[in-house]
Amino acid sequence: MCAGSLALPLASARAETGGIAIVDWALLETALALGLKPLAAVELVLFKKIVAEPPLPDGIIDLGLRGAINFELLATLQPSLIYGSNYSAWANDTLRRMAPVREFSIYLRGQAPYEKAVAAMRGMAGDQGLQETAESYIAETDKYLASVGDRLAHQRQRPILIINLGDARHFRAFGVDSMFGDVAARLGFTNAWATKTAYSATAPVGLERLADHPDATIAVVGPVPPEAARALPRSALWQAMPAVREGRTVWLPNINPFGGLPAARRFARLLAEGLERAT
Repeated sequence: MCAGSLALPLASARAETGGIAIVDWALLETALALGLKPLAAVELVLFKKIVAEPPLPDGIIDLGLRGAINFELLATLQPSLIYGSNYSAWANDTLRRMAPVREFSIYLRGQAPYEKAVAAMRGMAGDQGLQETAESYIAETDKYLASVGDRLAHQRQRPILIINLGDARHFRAFGVDSMFGDVAARLGFTNAWATKTAYSATAPVGLERLADHPDATIAVVGPVPPEAARALPRSALWQAMPAVREGRTVWLPNINPFGGLPAARRFARLLAEGLERAT
């Protein structure tokens, strides 16, 4: 967890009328899980599609793309506090002219993110006087992952390869520094992708690399590009992969690959449902 500079004490910031703005999706998930309704956040149309849960309440103002924040709109809203991460650090100098910035970084190269997501929730809850809510959510999440791990104990004899398709010929694999990889480890799985990743996932690699892991179960995390969905059933290369040929491939709905604890819960639930359907 990294804390950015605060121009005002947090208690004073909360007393302002503007409410909070959030420029990072994992922190938006975290706020919603705590029952907070931000004044504004970034890229909300895509958030609804990719993140799916927690549900996004009506009335939050969309600040535009994560990489192109609408600073003019944000300035007119006069937020009392802005939450961001290392992914939004490029904007901090501008953001701090509008309000104090509080930074919680969950995804760092080579570091497992789950405990950082826990720290981010505790930090935000401390700012907002919601410590009991946070501790309850964290305890429930830990308990839920343990129960899912027990459910899937008979599935853990095989390593798991967690991927996202870029197109019909390329994929990204999620490593130990991804939320998916971290949760899979907590469920008792061995991650088949032992190669180093850069901030959670590899750069796209060729589909033929799946053949390097013939014994693995493959979990394909959505969204799946429409072109890939059309092409893969006719792809001789895809159909030749052992996990595909032997029915060890599970398809999961959209999940935020750079999410917080809500994404961890969603991945665990959907993975369990997918694996149980496949057996």
